[in-house]
Amino acid sequence: MAGISKNLQNLIDAVAPLWAGEAEVVRTYWDFPVRTRETDLLWMRRQCSKEFNGTGIGEYRNLGVFLGPLTEIREVFPHIDAGTDRHHVLGLIETLHDEFQHYVLLADIYDAVRQPDDAPIAAHELETWPEDQALADLRHAHLREHGKLGKRACVFTEGGYCTLFREGRALMGRGGIDDMIATAFTRIFEDEFGHMLAGIVGLDAEGLADDQWALMERLTLEQLRQRILMRNAQFSLPLDAARIEAIFAGDIEPIAFDFDKAAGELAA
Repeated sequence: MAGISKNLQNLIDAVAPLWAGEAEVVRTYWDFPVRTRETDLLWMRRQCSKEFNGTGIGEYRNLGVFLGPLTEIREVFPHIDAGTDRHHVLGLIETLHDEFQHYVLLADIYDAVRQPDDAPIAAHELETWPEDQALADLRHAHLREHGKLGKRACVFTEGGYCTLFREGRALMGRGGIDDMIATAFTRIFEDEFGHMLAGIVGLDAEGLADDQWALMERLTLEQLRQRILMRNAQFSLPLDAARIEAIFAGDIEPIAFDFDKAAGELAA
């Protein structure tokens, strides 16, 4: 992709092994010997929590991916074209639609898989888990301590290069719940790739100094390491502690950033 800076290329090279690590967590789980209907329901319930209540990237007043945009739309409504750009509001509406649709897709699979004795999804009863809370706390700390650059790091790491949805869509053809997951995740992946791309490629427009690029690398690496711990716990620990430490040390083939797809998305 033409025009990418050396600093951004270096940052992508630094984080690509951790993108691969998160992908390995999910990919390992699909054939994990202890995978059961109960563990599937657990990770789906936890992902529903992230889609409905998730926060950590500086959404409006840190209210989360659903309530944040909803609250901001309501508050800026009287000011559209009178201090608030209509395109900004359109972006909020599109984000709200996408995120709630992702929640619905996952919740529908959960309810299709669960048995009568399993509790149905109840959006306001969904709970996070310790590793996910640790990730949210880390992001909030970066936002407090580093302001705009902290937010940039949070946006950069959001979705972990779409690894969950990328690995889920690869299940197509296996039948049963795996095909259901693949169908939903294929749809979600296309939405999330665009969101992710804006967070990554947009960095070059920030005009960062060399020391700011160095800080960006430190913050993103910290967040992506915690993302691996978060995802591993979400999926009932398919990777042991030794393997995770090896990934942190770089013992993994990095994910190759898809510059051709990125160029196509930007052109569109």
